Amino acid sequence: MHVVVLVKHVPEPTATWSFADDLTLDRAAVEGRLSELDEYAVEQAVRLVESGLDARITYLTLGPAKAVEGLRKALSMGGDDGVHVVDPAVHGSDALATSLVLAKALQHTGFDLVLAGMASTDAEMSVLPAMLAERLGVPQVTFGGDLAVDAAAGTVTVHRDGDDATEEVVAALPAVVSVTDRTGQPRYPSFKAIMAGKKKPVQTLTLADLGVAPEQVGAAAAGVVVRSVAVRPPKQAGQVVVDDGTAAAVVADFLVARGFA
Repeated sequence: MHVVVLVKHVPEPTATWSFADDLTLDRAAVEGRLSELDEYAVEQAVRLVESGLDARITYLTLGPAKAVEGLRKALSMGGDDGVHVVDPAVHGSDALATSLVLAKALQHTGFDLVLAGMASTDAEMSVLPAMLAERLGVPQVTFGGDLAVDAAAGTVTVHRDGDDATEEVVAALPAVVSVTDRTGQPRYPSFKAIMAGKKKPVQTLTLADLGVAPEQVGAAAAGVVVRSVAVRPPKQAGQVVVDDGTAAAVVADFLVARGFA
């Protein structure tokens, strides 16, 4: 069985982000890391193999040259190899174009199970698993709280927690599955594992290798246009209302002044 895990190299969440002249995130100006939510998908793939599943684990990423650091972090946690799609033409791509490139890459590598985190920690869109499943023509199971694979039956099973119940969802393989941060704490790789991860093979692919035309990706092909970027204003202290008998009136006046009533 071939398990492919989607991983993304994202800007450090605690760093100060800046934007380039074309209004895209200046990733070269900030340190990056493997998206924390993707680590849960990596952990689940490794646990499947450790529990006895006969599978090869490949990590797939799309991004600039530094994105290979995310692949190396994943490989230090376990797995066999990585695939890095890197091409200057993808700069400025939106989720639709990203899903196109990743779908082509998955068709190139082959897969039985695609695992992803519930979202990336930079864009936080949670749309790529659904887009990939549609492009690949396979079932999708999203927001899984745990994961089990029955290779003999050719199925994947997850439990998904809702407000009123826990659903058991079973899908036939091949399938695309996203997992939440409730699936189990990702492991912290040892120094030996980190060094081993640096030696595992990583294949580099371009758009030409995948049969994707440059005009299908990038800012020019994006369905969303960013017209301006501004720094979020700092938080201001709130108003403290002392209930001396007039608190209800003060709150009502506050809401009316801001158009809530």
